[in-house]
Amino acid sequence: MARYLILLAVLALPAAAFDLEGHRGTRGLAPENTLAAFQRALAIGVTTLETDMAVTQDGVLVISHDPYLNPDIVRGPDGGWLAVRGPAIHSLTLEELSRYDIGRLNPASAYAKQFPLQEAVDGQRFPTLSQVFALGAGNAVRFDIETKITPTSGGDTPDPATFAKLVVAAVQQAGVENRVTVQSFDWRTLLAVKKLAPAIPTACLTIESPNEDTVQRQAANGSPWHAGLKLANFGGSLPKLVAAAGCTYWSVFWRNLTPAALAEAHAAGLEVLVWTVNDPRDIARFVDMGVDGLVTDYPDRARKVLGEKGVPIPQ
Repeated sequence: MARYLILLAVLALPAAAFDLEGHRGTRGLAPENTLAAFQRALAIGVTTLETDMAVTQDGVLVISHDPYLNPDIVRGPDGGWLAVRGPAIHSLTLEELSRYDIGRLNPASAYAKQFPLQEAVDGQRFPTLSQVFALGAGNAVRFDIETKITPTSGGDTPDPATFAKLVVAAVQQAGVENRVTVQSFDWRTLLAVKKLAPAIPTACLTIESPNEDTVQRQAANGSPWHAGLKLANFGGSLPKLVAAAGCTYWSVFWRNLTPAALAEAHAAGLEVLVWTVNDPRDIARFVDMGVDGLVTDYPDRARKVLGEKGVPIPQ
């Protein structure tokens, strides 16, 4: 009887809420990493705004996936598309950066052809992180913010410790410590964040693909992306490596996640997110697999799939 009552109690518990993250706001529907994209994501009903951070010359955290001005998305003060890659954001002041328009994709670029449903919103500028936090006033949306830094960034970004210090200060100033996750492929910033503010959760990003591989399983001295932690010291288990880095979340490229790796990550106490999942069939597959959330350019598609499957999403 006692076991029966326990089972009933467990079944009566509400299902865990699914974390629906709008990638760069809603890259598939609005200009990426703009206030327009984040507002569109909020209107659709994401649980989390996923975005990327760079740092200006005068130490302001701004929103950008690229550490430099990308000619696929950036128009100059004269209104024309940049002909070549522009300077590093870290070499520009916020005032200088504000002269550039990121409200539409360059139609001549191959990148633009990937997002035919994206609607232009001319006049969008690089937002500051504080502006994005302000969008969350009055609602319960979370923020998944990525430090865009690599082991070879050099002077194009702040050093990891400085980057982490700026992020923690901005989070604390906005009073959103309980609504923020700091993520990165370069785990040096994550360890620095945990040292400064242990209560702020972190997400270890990973990818293993022919064109990009931050795990580097065959590297004798471990991956330079992993802050000195070596996969070999954890039996080749990536989830155990992520847990050793102090991450709450393992955010893994969607093509890399298997049911066995998901089970191993859950056994290690991690929550697992997959990125960037856009096809409704793949979204459904990962929901059925049991991931804790996903990052998508099309949160409208994901909401439809989640609704059809009866998966709860906080409002």
